[in-house]
Amino acid sequence: MRVVLPAVGRFLVSGLLSLLLLVGAPAPTAVTWSMGSGAASTVRTTSTLTRTSTKATTALARLTVKGKAAKTGYARSEFGAAWADVDRNGCDQRNDMLRRDLRSVTLKAGTHGCVVLKGTLLSAYTNQTISFTRGAKTSSKVQIDHMVALENAWVSGANRWSAAKRKLFANDPLNLEAVDGTSNSQKGSSEPSAWLPRNKAYRCTYVARQISVKAKYSLSVTSAEKAAMARVLKACPGQETYRSTLTVTSGASSSGKPSAAASAAPTASSEKPATRPTATSAKPGSDGSCPAAFPIKGNENSMIYHVPGGRYYARTKAEQCFSTEAAAREAGFRASKA
Repeated sequence: MRVVLPAVGRFLVSGLLSLLLLVGAPAPTAVTWSMGSGAASTVRTTSTLTRTSTKATTALARLTVKGKAAKTGYARSEFGAAWADVDRNGCDQRNDMLRRDLRSVTLKAGTHGCVVLKGTLLSAYTNQTISFTRGAKTSSKVQIDHMVALENAWVSGANRWSAAKRKLFANDPLNLEAVDGTSNSQKGSSEPSAWLPRNKAYRCTYVARQISVKAKYSLSVTSAEKAAMARVLKACPGQETYRSTLTVTSGASSSGKPSAAASAAPTASSEKPATRPTATSAKPGSDGSCPAAFPIKGNENSMIYHVPGGRYYARTKAEQCFSTEAAAREAGFRASKA
């Protein structure tokens, strides 16, 4: 069946392709969303992680080996505000990843199928199941890990990139994985010579994903990092690298009934199309301060936010700024106890 995309769909897809061309890369990984309402205006864009024909060992051998660059100038804000909507699908990247990686997902009505309220995650890093419930005290149980940490990217070549390319990197699903919060905190900015997932069965995939990302963005590895990756791959010499592919389908069949792909996607309760919300978050300044209209400081490592007048507010360098406490909680942050 030939699919003729409505205007909003053509704009969405052209925007996605132009963003991806900036880094010369295929589309992000495994996320499905819809725009519009009804058979005439629903367009679903699905990107899926697939293995390539390139062996991870081969790709690793091609990576540039060099020492780390100075960390000078690094800040989370150098990669843009956290979880931007870089693909312009109307939803922030954290929720895109939660919808991709969680199962039995419940979506919040009135958010155009964006905000995940509940779901179940099998954390690849531990092979343990986690019940996710969105809330100030519970959202941090599931966090989105940058498989190649942003700080590691910075000292491996990203310090020379444009701000636009760093923003794309920070939100590229090929480099993102929803995992248990404990593992994400333990990992921090470590590379494989310092940290590997507790789940040994996932280590080959983990290293192959990192190699795929470093190859895609021409990032270097240190000799220790390369050696650690090679040790892991000895257990799986046939392990292949990964890429992501983009598919655009209509949300309805020629009969006007939802297609199988559309029926399989998570749905919220019946509602009118949501209008794009007023901005509730902003990028902090280079000194970690927040704009006057967005005074709430968010820290992504701890997923804690600080309000003006709070004990740690002045010393906190914001990684994301919010207009209200409600906006911070909606993004998954919880209030500081001090």
